[in-house]
Order: sequence, then C-alpha cells, then structure tokens
Amino acid sequence: MREEEYDLCVDMQGLIRSAVTGWLAGTQAYAGSDAPRERVARWFYNRRVTTQAVHVIDRWCEVLGGAIGETLTAAAVPLPVDPAAEQWCDTLLAKHAPNGRFAVIAPTAGWGAKQWPAERYGAVAAALAEAGCTPLVNAAEEDNPLARAMVEASGGRAVIVTSSLAELTALLRRASLVVAGDTGPLHLAAALGRPVVALFGPTDPERNGPYGTRSTVIRHASSRRDHRRHHETEEGLLQITVEEVTSAALAAICASPEVEGDI
Repeated sequence: MREEEYDLCVDMQGLIRSAVTGWLAGTQAYAGSDAPRERVARWFYNRRVTTQAVHVIDRWCEVLGGAIGETLTAAAVPLPVDPAAEQWCDTLLAKHAPNGRFAVIAPTAGWGAKQWPAERYGAVAAALAEAGCTPLVNAAEEDNPLARAMVEASGGRAVIVTSSLAELTALLRRASLVVAGDTGPLHLAAALGRPVVALFGPTDPERNGPYGTRSTVIRHASSRRDHRRHHETEEGLLQITVEEVTSAALAAICASPEVEGDI
C-alpha cells in the first residue's frame, strides 16, 4: 500500500482492525468517523468526520463526503451481468421455476443469534409453494444442515441452490421475493432492487436494514441490539411467528406481479 503512495485513506468500517490497516498505508491524510464502532479506532485518524445519520449507508456517505469535502448521497449502483451466470440461471429456472415466479430464502446468517429456525423457514417455503411461487434455498453447500432441515420442513417443496457470487447475483436479480435475516443475500437483493422480507433480531434494522428497495422488516419489540456472536437464536427473533412471515411474504408476492424486474 505504501508503494502506491496514496494521498488519502478513509476508514469506512470504524474497527481497530480496519483503522490499523489504513494507518499502515502511511497516507498524510487519514479520515474516519468521530464516533467509530470501536472507539479506540478514532485515535488513528487525523481527520475526524462528525456523523449524524442512523443507517450505515448514509453514515458512510457522510464519512467519505467529509473526507473529500463534498456532500454525498446514496445512489443505485448497477451490478455487473455475467453471461455465464445468466445462462446458469436460465437452466436452473427452466427446471425448477418454469413460470418465472420464485422466492429465494436464505436461512443462514453470520452467527447463530441472527438465524431464525430453519424449520420455520421451511413452513414459509411450503406456503409459498402452495401459492405457486417456487422456494429456492440459498446455501453454501448441498449438505448444509440448516438448508436440509428447511427442505425437510417444507415437505420437500423447497430446492437447495448452491452458487458462485455471480450466479447468486443473476438469481436474485430475477427473484419475485427474497426472505432472509440480516445476511449477505438480503442486502445483495436490496442492492438489486428486489422486494425483501427481512427478519431482524439482535441487529438494528434502522442501522443495518435493507436499503433502497421495497421491504418488509419484521422485528419483535423484545429484541435488543447485541453484536456479540452468540450461537443460540436471540430470544426476540424466536418471537417472530411463521404466520407473520408467511403473511408478509404472500403480501409481497401479490404486490409484485412481474416475473422479472429490470434493474
């Protein structure tokens, strides 16, 4: 990084780890939030930017804008289209969702506290299948235990789909709906402008929720923000019922008559 002789470094993450990494670049100007996620990180910056926004995307705009002396606002960013991934998606949907109506469900999350039970996702998947919307399960591998449990709970009506990032992007770009917790596929779907039903527990949707798309966020009043990586599902998240999620998912499907969305 020092060989590149950068003029400016901006720490968007606000962690000690990211702050140290940026400091190692050796730039004369090093900017970051005056209230980073880990407070010690701010001592590495020589340009501290005051932030007021709640959502992280708006806050990042404030940090980067303050670093370069401009007012920045969030904008849609078109993600690349990979021809090979599109062909893969065509083949997959011709087999499993020939009517073009399908929902992608992502039952996993970065840590256990954010994971709604797979059996409940399976019940939602069964209801979507009954409504004529094929449920596809996003999973890193075919034998993922959460994905398998979800398929079993759906009565075998959900289909596990493993994919590369480019393939997942192609799939989400065409999805009628995405149902997930606070996890990567949810936010990728939001970036692609697809409708989402988002289940939140220990993370705050006002700060980390889906951004820039039609979304239904479900979070129980008993949930409290807690980024400690507990293995067990957070108690507030467990208070969200299958009926709540199914109702929101079916309503979202009814509000999205198009088979594919142009981004």
